[in-house]
Amino acid sequence: MIIGPVFTREAIVAPRHWKHFAMRMVYALFLFLLMCTAWWILAGTQLIRSIGDMARFGGVLFQILAPLQLALIFFMAAISAASNVSVEKDRQTFILLLMTRLTNSELVLGKLLASLLAITVMLFTALPIFMLIVLFGGSSFEQVGWTYAVTIVTGLAAGSIGSTIALWREKTFQTLALVALTLVFWAGLLEGVALLGNTTGNFPGESIATAASPLRAIFAASSPTIPQNWQTTTAPYLVFATVLIVLLNSISILMVRRWNPNRDIRPGQQQESSSESLFGDDVAASATETGDEKLRTTHVDDRSRTASQKSRRVWDNPVLWREACTWAYGKKILFIRVVYWLLAAGVAFWLYSLASTNNLRGDIDAAVTIAPAVKPLAPFILLSLVILNALAVTSITNERDGRSLDLLWMTDLSPKEFLFGKLGGVLYVAADVILLPMGMCVFLFFKGAISIENLVYLLVGLSIVIVFIAVLGLHCGMIYANSRQAIGVSLGTVFFLFVGVITSMVMMVSFTGNVEAQLPPFIACMVGGSLGLYSALGLRNRSPAIGLASFILPLAMFVTITSFLLERYLTVFLVAGLAYGFAATSMIVPALSEFHFAMARVKTENE
Repeated sequence: MIIGPVFTREAIVAPRHWKHFAMRMVYALFLFLLMCTAWWILAGTQLIRSIGDMARFGGVLFQILAPLQLALIFFMAAISAASNVSVEKDRQTFILLLMTRLTNSELVLGKLLASLLAITVMLFTALPIFMLIVLFGGSSFEQVGWTYAVTIVTGLAAGSIGSTIALWREKTFQTLALVALTLVFWAGLLEGVALLGNTTGNFPGESIATAASPLRAIFAASSPTIPQNWQTTTAPYLVFATVLIVLLNSISILMVRRWNPNRDIRPGQQQESSSESLFGDDVAASATETGDEKLRTTHVDDRSRTASQKSRRVWDNPVLWREACTWAYGKKILFIRVVYWLLAAGVAFWLYSLASTNNLRGDIDAAVTIAPAVKPLAPFILLSLVILNALAVTSITNERDGRSLDLLWMTDLSPKEFLFGKLGGVLYVAADVILLPMGMCVFLFFKGAISIENLVYLLVGLSIVIVFIAVLGLHCGMIYANSRQAIGVSLGTVFFLFVGVITSMVMMVSFTGNVEAQLPPFIACMVGGSLGLYSALGLRNRSPAIGLASFILPLAMFVTITSFLLERYLTVFLVAGLAYGFAATSMIVPALSEFHFAMARVKTENE
């Protein structure tokens, strides 16, 4: 069997756990709740006079939920596949798989499909929800089919990207950061190609972007015109994604045993081997001449080494010193910085081009509009937050998987020193990830796109969100013993908060302009969001403050969105700043008094 026992084991074991069914139920309820909320908005604020009104509602709702599902699958597939392999490497168990009789294809494809099993089941659980939307009118079963085809191949492509990078890189943070950069680069590069017009060979940039961009493909698949133009829109993308999947997995199958185990340890091993060889010859000669006493003096316990350089002075907080002054995340983090700076240069060039044509703000007379400057800047800020959160959560999970937390507990290091050392180290290492988005906001001010008042709101608010994202990563890393689960919950919370805001804004704008009348329909969504946040952040470390923060955040997001649409920017700043500031405080304050780490212990037979 080409898939092999890795996937077979996952398929047999996964249904035995209640979380396998809980995830399917929660996702289906989430989509059904969004559909009901949209209906309540429409029925509560507008009159439905004809079947045409129902059809327009069904068409708009389908075009909202289809891209939303693609974005979730796109992100979750890549992160799940990447973390599945990276955690194996951190625990030093991946090398055991390499020592078995598993072929390269069984190892690579088995790990990939095993990591995507839960996501695939979740995707097909939501299929009846999309079938129900067709009953409203405005969409067809053919649109559902094309939409699911695009979503499935996109999920496989994203998972292949995550799996390939995880097999190639050694550190978990390197893997997660490169996966996030690759996903954003994939979508952003094609949008840039679309803006170029005719490319080399007179190929329209719009056609190239449509044939290779998952975003454009899902919009085309969910369009009512898909039965007439599928040959020129969706079909080319399916071919491109299939070729990408085959290419990435072929590379992984060929290179998996060359990339692993890590080649960084080879020079040390070779040096040790050569030293032992030399000592071995000398020992044999000496033993012949002088007997056992000479042999004992050359034993490994009797050897001594002299430092090749003067030792460095450690700061009063050794955790902060290690994070800031050593290569705690590997030297190959420089490669991630180069890729991030290249992507930042592309975003900066995009903004400069908009500024040159005085098109940063777009049509300011429109009732509701998204400024052209937001289109490149918002995904870039999301990418920066994802990288920062990945750095924070892996700074804890790596300590646990490396068996170094037990050693830290035996020292006189206080919880305060550890937490602030980790937080300061994360912010120091990710300084460019923090400062570059802020610099672009300052650029918008100098070009007249935003006022000095809004610039202050933006910079201070972004700083509060950055601290919240870093603290969220540390919190999830501490309360979850399973590193893969900690990474998934932490990054998933960041992504769902961002996507939830975007989805709420789109629903408000699409179905009505009366934002004050939308509070009752959104109460159910806020209650569901509060329960989800509390189950992710507070169940394993129950705290009244975390419970209150979980309740406040969804409500604060609704107030923030409505205030933004009404151009009440001071309210946006105050509500969002206080909500995220309180949430960050509620997570970090309880951990300052004592170490509270969830540790995975192996149970013995006597236990």
